[in-house]
Amino acid sequence: MTSPDTEPKSLYAKREPIFPRRVKGAFRTLKWWIMAFTLGIYYITPWIRWDRGPSLPDQAVLVDMANRRFFFFMIEIWPHEFYFVAGLLIMAGLGLFLFTSAAGRVWCGYACPQTVWTDLFILVERWVEGDRNARLRLHRSKWTGEKIRKTAMKWSAWLLIAVATGGAWVFYFTDAPTLAVNLVTGQANPIAYITILVLTATTFFFGGFFREQICIYACPWPRIQAAMIDEDTLTINYRHWRGEPRGKLQKGEVAAGQGDCIDCMACVNVCPMGIDIRNGQQMACITCGLCIDACNDVMDRIGKPRDLIGYMALTDEVAEVAGKEPKSVWKHVFRPRTIMYTTLWSGVGIALVVALFMRSPIDLNVTPVRNPTFVTLSDGSIRNTYEFRILNKHGEARDYHISLSSDAALRISLEGTDELKVTVPANEQKSQKVYVVAEPGSEAALADRTDLRFWVEDIGATDRVHHDTIFNGKAN
Repeated sequence: MTSPDTEPKSLYAKREPIFPRRVKGAFRTLKWWIMAFTLGIYYITPWIRWDRGPSLPDQAVLVDMANRRFFFFMIEIWPHEFYFVAGLLIMAGLGLFLFTSAAGRVWCGYACPQTVWTDLFILVERWVEGDRNARLRLHRSKWTGEKIRKTAMKWSAWLLIAVATGGAWVFYFTDAPTLAVNLVTGQANPIAYITILVLTATTFFFGGFFREQICIYACPWPRIQAAMIDEDTLTINYRHWRGEPRGKLQKGEVAAGQGDCIDCMACVNVCPMGIDIRNGQQMACITCGLCIDACNDVMDRIGKPRDLIGYMALTDEVAEVAGKEPKSVWKHVFRPRTIMYTTLWSGVGIALVVALFMRSPIDLNVTPVRNPTFVTLSDGSIRNTYEFRILNKHGEARDYHISLSSDAALRISLEGTDELKVTVPANEQKSQKVYVVAEPGSEAALADRTDLRFWVEDIGATDRVHHDTIFNGKAN
């Protein structure tokens, strides 16, 4: 027979739900403000209007998938300008590296969508069920009418938030007021309903049930952040030299050799990740600062100095143990690594701004027709054909004059018209065949290749663009 001690044991431990206790303090207040700000941006932005003229959408921020355009207030991004989006993604990545290098996982602790929505769901949970001890008792109790009522109220509120979250997302991809009416009347595209359903489900379960598990097991950033952190990075740490040996609050001679930590577990009870910061830095720590607020509150009540738990770097802890003055915050923030990230981030941003203001309202693409390379006409002249694609980025139709410049004598004409003018509708691209002819026996007709430059000029404005290409002669 197998003894109980030798029986195989499961390596899987059932998850114990975490019920963070309410806490007040500077970091908790900062988290409330950031949550209100970020949620406000997310839910309100699709409803902001922006007048762009009669032929363009009046939604300030819109990802127009049908017409392959992105609108951001006065800025309009076309498909061929995707480098702007790529640049913004690069800036976001560099910004994440910068903040992590300077102050640890502050993104995770304050602005990550998982953190923000989890905070909101915990707030609802606290309103319905009470603070930590009440929620623990309710969780461990048997299913009664009271427990069913409170759980139903909590889940209903979570579901409303989840639906609003999924609904707000789809409003970014089409006119929000129109889509809202279509959603209510059942006339919206099935993709809209499917998207809302998927985002509702993920928000409901991620924010309500999975919570810290998403950060620990699903998100890759906790495993990557170590490469961004060094001994000068400001992270949340427990001052062992000051807090140990910990023990219950004592007075008189009994407390002479005791540290400042009274083992009240306040820092653990407020932690949304359920960790004990006194055990040192851990992968699960999202650097939210709630343990600092909780510990400072306890220190104030027992008459001990604050910041037993606080933001500090490894070098600070070494200096404090040695009785030396730690570095200032600014010396931690401004150091070679963060300066490098800031320089790169600023460089990409400046390049995007310059490119944005230097871009032309006309986009021209010229493709020489290669089959055949040239045509010999009945009078012996040589003709090349070019496919023009002119993009009008204005909100109204524009007339464009097409011309060429070259050292050789070449004639230009347009297919379907005797004029050298083409009209392009507002915010559309138009294709136009252009013919270039060299007279019989001319240098361009007999040569291999002749350089030429096409010009497209907005007749109603001063904007014009050019495209350099070649003319193929008989020797080609």
